[in-house]
Amino acid sequence: MGQVTIYLEEDIEQKMVDAAKSAHLSKSKWIARLIHEKVANEWPQSIVELAGSWEDFPTIDDIRSNEGKDASREAL
Repeated sequence: MGQVTIYLEEDIEQKMVDAAKSAHLSKSKWIARLIHEKVANEWPQSIVELAGSWEDFPTIDDIRSNEGKDASREAL
């Protein structure tokens, strides 16, 4: 398991300590969970590789062209 050293300003460190305490986690586990959430890929690699592979996929304007008009908003 890797180790990382980070340097935080005092006010940021205190916020991190408070957040970890409120989550009932150690600082290390709180930071590890945060990093995991940021780097986790929710899509299987096979799906990620499909992105952009349809040359004839409709544009957003084409998709929206079949939608009706929005209703007018009332004045405030």
